Amino acid sequence: MAWGSSKASSSPSTVSQLLPLLITLAIVAAFAWLGYQIYLSVTKISQQASQRMASKNVAFTKDGLRVGVKDMKNENYVDATQSYVVKAWNLAGQEKKEEAERKKGKKTR
Repeated sequence: MAWGSSKASSSPSTVSQLLPLLITLAIVAAFAWLGYQIYLSVTKISQQASQRMASKNVAFTKDGLRVGVKDMKNENYVDATQSYVVKAWNLAGQEKKEEAERKKGKKTR
């Protein structure tokens, strides 16, 4: 042998055998941590979006999207609707009265 005495072939040390396993476990742990952080971020963002949508009376249900009427109570809605109906009724009655008065005015002249 050209380089001196030959050594007996020894088996690799325990550290050198475990090093690839440790590196693999470190890489897997890094990916697991990264995935967990992404999961936490997505969950937090979805909760904030749901809260903002709920403040605008929009809710996600199994059937789809449910939109509520904001700050409109049933009593207020009925009052507003009735006021329009009463206005229309009064205007229609007023026009009939004016028309009847015009016809009377033409007949008396």
